Amino acid sequence: MYELTLKDVLYIGRGVKEVVFKSNDENNPGKFYINSAPAHKAFPTKKVSKADANKIELGSLETENHRKVNQQIIGYIVETCQLQMGITELKIGSVWNTMPAHVHDRRMEIYYYLDIPQDQAVCHFMGQPQETRHIWMQNHQAVISPPWSIHSGSGTSNYTFIWGMAGENLDYGDMDVCKINELR
Repeated sequence: MYELTLKDVLYIGRGVKEVVFKSNDENNPGKFYINSAPAHKAFPTKKVSKADANKIELGSLETENHRKVNQQIIGYIVETCQLQMGITELKIGSVWNTMPAHVHDRRMEIYYYLDIPQDQAVCHFMGQPQETRHIWMQNHQAVISPPWSIHSGSGTSNYTFIWGMAGENLDYGDMDVCKINELR
């Protein structure tokens, strides 16, 4: 049994037959979010708290994308076949995530948006760099970006998102960055 607190992550390896979620407080039940990907090998279950995450500070307030990336399911923290996952938190005054935008030819990515204040939203950009589209996201909504699609967003306030990647390439830095002035 694993006890999780807010923004903790639990990697559950291949072969686990039963997973049960339970909140300790019925009046304020926990919210659970699941990312899953096929696995070719069984690795042990491991809890990774936010404090245990590899933390990367990116962007700046001047470009409105100052953020902290918390890498929690990533190769040197958790043994994994193809799943990677973490939480990115935008600093107050920042609204852009993952800018400049990029694509991953060898893996897809899912964003689950949270901590979006009531009556606010995030405009998520996706599609090929030369022909992007947008979708308005609310609190506790997810969007999938295939390998050929950029994935970026801009909110009407700061927010948080959980990112999950799946694919045969576990090199977190393997991405093709799209120049901002070439996005269409």
